Amino acid sequence: MSRTPRIRRTALAVTAAAVLPFSLAACSDYGSDSAAGSAAEQGAAAAPQEATPIAPATTGEPFGPACAGVPAQGAGSFDGMAQDPVATAASNNPALTTLVAAVKKAGLVDTLNNAKDITVFAPTDEAFAKIPKADLDKVLADKATLTKILTYHVVGRKLTPKQLENGSFDTLQKTGLTTRGSGASYKVNGSSNVVCGNVKTANADVYIVDTVLMPK
Repeated sequence: MSRTPRIRRTALAVTAAAVLPFSLAACSDYGSDSAAGSAAEQGAAAAPQEATPIAPATTGEPFGPACAGVPAQGAGSFDGMAQDPVATAASNNPALTTLVAAVKKAGLVDTLNNAKDITVFAPTDEAFAKIPKADLDKVLADKATLTKILTYHVVGRKLTPKQLENGSFDTLQKTGLTTRGSGASYKVNGSSNVVCGNVKTANADVYIVDTVLMPK
């Protein structure tokens, strides 16, 4: 009679000893997974949204905030523009319609397309929109003045971003302009920002700017 309770107690102890590690392991695994999941969720919630980086000029690729507006495919894309001479390439860029119209009015399409190894600082439509409409209409109607302004945006050699860091260059209009900056941020004449630079065409390097340059 005295042996039976002892055997039962021994069996229960053995069973408990066998089951306990598995129970602890299961609890440990559950707690670990929950903690990991919680930490991952908290980390994801805490991680800030990163802005799309602007490529630095040193990569050799087009750089600047307005480059995002260039079509990804077709004649107006970076690859498409690289196949055409500069006036033709500009005509396929939706941000340069006013410039293209001005170049046509001035009769400079062939001059620009046939030039070799030039740099063009190309004002956007928004850049031209900064000029009061009456003044802009007057300039567009005056071929001599228009030609003077447009040729002031052209340098007779290709310029790298490195050369723009602290540059002074003669233009086709025979008046000089200056450039300053570094990385992906450059200004022309201290006021016009390069918003999409290092754009290649068949015969020119193009730096799209946000303000029309006026010769002195």
